[in-house]
Amino acid sequence: MYIDEIKIEKKQLIIRVDFNVPLNDQQQVTDTTRIQAAIPTIQYALDKGCSIVLMSHLGRPQKKKISYGTIDVKTFTLRNIISSVQSFLPDTTLFFADNIWDEKTIRMADALEGGQILLLENTRFYTEEAKGDIRFAQHLSKLADIYINDAFGTAHRAHASTATIAKYFGQGEKAFGFLMKKELEAAKQLTNDPQKPVTAIVGGAKVSDKMLLLQSLLKTADNILIGGGMAYTLIKAKGGEIGSSLLEADRIETALLFLQEAKEKGVTVILPDDSIIADAFSSDANTQTVDSATIPEGWMGLDIGDKARKSFATCIMSSKSIVWNGPMGVFEMDVFADGTLTIADAVAEATAQGAFSLVGGGDSVAAIHKAGKADKVSFVSTGGGAMLELLEGKTLPGVSSIIN
Repeated sequence: MYIDEIKIEKKQLIIRVDFNVPLNDQQQVTDTTRIQAAIPTIQYALDKGCSIVLMSHLGRPQKKKISYGTIDVKTFTLRNIISSVQSFLPDTTLFFADNIWDEKTIRMADALEGGQILLLENTRFYTEEAKGDIRFAQHLSKLADIYINDAFGTAHRAHASTATIAKYFGQGEKAFGFLMKKELEAAKQLTNDPQKPVTAIVGGAKVSDKMLLLQSLLKTADNILIGGGMAYTLIKAKGGEIGSSLLEADRIETALLFLQEAKEKGVTVILPDDSIIADAFSSDANTQTVDSATIPEGWMGLDIGDKARKSFATCIMSSKSIVWNGPMGVFEMDVFADGTLTIADAVAEATAQGAFSLVGGGDSVAAIHKAGKADKVSFVSTGGGAMLELLEGKTLPGVSSIIN
């Protein structure tokens, strides 16, 4: 059920958005992508004469407390993002409530007129949020007639504002926003009868972080390209020498079972033929390119080499459906970024030739932006953990709470 499928005209909506945006040392927003992503839903409601209560979290303030156990309000308050939100809604009156529990907040919500917005303070200032507290969710529900969840980035959290609150709204009184619609439909395009061949590109540091994803991909993928630090555990499992590269020794057996299962299912798993290695985890380290299975002791693989880039790109270019989660190396350091940037180029080129491509996960999203190719792929997900769990086949609390 989506926002344009229910009657919202002149109603008061409480919308869970994902305004968890990066800030600099002066608490200024440095990337407005997530704010922009929420605007179509907000503007649609405003155009229908609705008044709106917006709620979001920002960071993890409960885990970063200052002296005497109090929350660092200055760093995590949503006051920091008001000007950025207002810049996308210049003709809209926006109020701010600095205490969700306060009676004043209830009065402010009651006083809203059509076309006006009330932004609530950071939901994670309250321990009740992460606990999915019923009383907190019920309190939030009383601020509006209709609940809209448009925060895909937190849909995998069973929090009060993302899941519990939906219990207090009946069918026709709760729905997904347009961003959620895009995210869910993009994931569905890859998990429900995707166009073949399907290629999954998986990177990142640890096999343990991605094993559920890898196992799930065996159901739909024709090819799985694996890069990043996690590749070396798999290379070691196959008998390679990986020097001082990242290794999860306790995952060797799991890696072998995955490779065997992939073979049995006819899924081609491609590991990097060669690697750019360094004698230290530093941009100033000495580097060389060697076979990924013959890395000398004291050296570590920090990016895929030229042979790997070519074989990965060739596979990507022959694909009709592509999902990319995780970088191919330590792309934050320019000297080890070329492998990841090559993948970004290949995914963009394959998309231009008609493939459907989805990029999800914080690091791969950052990489596609760094490569300047974000507008050249089919869809860039705003939710790292949420998209990962969706592709793993898990049910997201923020989704099931609307559907059920």
